[in-house]
Amino acid sequence: MAGRFEILKDNDEGYRFRLTAADGTVVAVSPTFTHLEGVVAGINAVRENAATGLIVDRSTTARKAA
Repeated sequence: MAGRFEILKDNDEGYRFRLTAADGTVVAVSPTFTHLEGVVAGINAVRENAATGLIVDRSTTARKAA
């Protein structure tokens, strides 16, 4: 079973989505979008970019500064 995108009504402020893994673990939560079309566009952007996105490890910088 694949993960899924869930669209949620965020009170009167708008909509947001969350991405959940197959086991139900929440993987990501979006910011609030004012329109349903915006949240759908956000989901499509995540779908298009996640598979080809680069991994940038910025944790080493934080450790050196400490």
